[in-house]
Amino acid sequence: MEPDETPRRPGTAKKIFLVAMVCVLAAAGGAFAAVAPGLANAALESEAGSASRSAPGIASPVVAPVTLDVAPADGAKQVNPAAPVSVKVGNGRIESVTLTSTAGDTVPGTFANDGSSWTAAEPLKFNTEYSYTYVVTDGAGRETSTTRAFNTVSSTHEADAAIYPLDGMKVGVGQPLQVIFSEPVVNRAEVEKAIKITSSAGQTGAFHWFSDTMVRYRPEAFWAANSTVTMDMQLFGVDLGNGQIANFNKKVNVNFGDKKVAIADAAAHTFTLSVNDQVVKTLPVSMGDQRFPSARGYAVLMEKNRYDHFRAASIGLKPGDPAYYGEVDVEYAIRLTLSGAYIHQALESAFPYIGNTNVSHGCIGFAPDGAAWVFNNMTTGDVVQIINTEGDYAAREDGYGDWNIPWAEYDN
Repeated sequence: MEPDETPRRPGTAKKIFLVAMVCVLAAAGGAFAAVAPGLANAALESEAGSASRSAPGIASPVVAPVTLDVAPADGAKQVNPAAPVSVKVGNGRIESVTLTSTAGDTVPGTFANDGSSWTAAEPLKFNTEYSYTYVVTDGAGRETSTTRAFNTVSSTHEADAAIYPLDGMKVGVGQPLQVIFSEPVVNRAEVEKAIKITSSAGQTGAFHWFSDTMVRYRPEAFWAANSTVTMDMQLFGVDLGNGQIANFNKKVNVNFGDKKVAIADAAAHTFTLSVNDQVVKTLPVSMGDQRFPSARGYAVLMEKNRYDHFRAASIGLKPGDPAYYGEVDVEYAIRLTLSGAYIHQALESAFPYIGNTNVSHGCIGFAPDGAAWVFNNMTTGDVVQIINTEGDYAAREDGYGDWNIPWAEYDN
């Protein structure tokens, strides 16, 4: 029989050779079988059961390493309680987060829908140590748990404040808004920015710092009669300077009554009260004598006491001084300054001088019926303007001397 002379297609011999080589390598368990186990009917290797690789293979993809952005940092000290607390993950997913204080208080938080971040939903507490545990999984489902710790600003760097008027108070139209901080304020602009003040009458005003701990706010003219002002202080976490951190947010609503402004005339010996710019009463008075003239300018009524006790020593008088009066009880006392200027019922010995001669130590003295009327018809925050006196202005921080400061200077 003659040999088959049928011609073969080009490349057939090469294919036969390659198939033969594959068979030889597969039978020998050679390199090709190790690289491609699927061709030898072997099971695919699980990426979750092996170390992640830095180069791709045919059988299993590379798992990108998880990246984390966690705040605060592990071991952080003096963390601002208002600072963001969060976990952010890349190439993975956050499974759980637990943020707990050493006292056992848990801080709640919220997750992103895709599990890529967690953020604390409440501010932290001052002077507290926290344990911060989070569990994340990578693209192959491998889980990693990590615990960190940090602490917040200590009590020595925690600042509070006293606010006046108090929330819900009704005061006169001359009452400035006042905040006294427990610690000195360096970053005044940051503090002012965190305090929002709105008036139902649409009035705007300005802050004025009387010291590094006390700031007040008033409009250019008196507050509008029967208006309401809201002071919203979002100061929690604000750095006052020198590492002192404010520890509060407060919202105060202040109600203003009718506009009540009295003029005390030291030359005419009269006290005239106007309500909403209409004169309603004029009363005779005796004011400060030549040695102790009443302070000029505006004074804002600070507090009222039906009965009070005055001591001559409180204004520097000593026994033997002709002006020394020892200790006396007075009625219908309304404070004008911290240093001791009052509206009050005059002592009985001064009754003959009311309406004609100034004999007091700087106070405005009334007959009993006049003192009672003023006490019952004026309140804290109302205004007295003292004119025609030889006295100088009281110190601006000696009571509420705000209205004696020119507006251009106040708004500075």
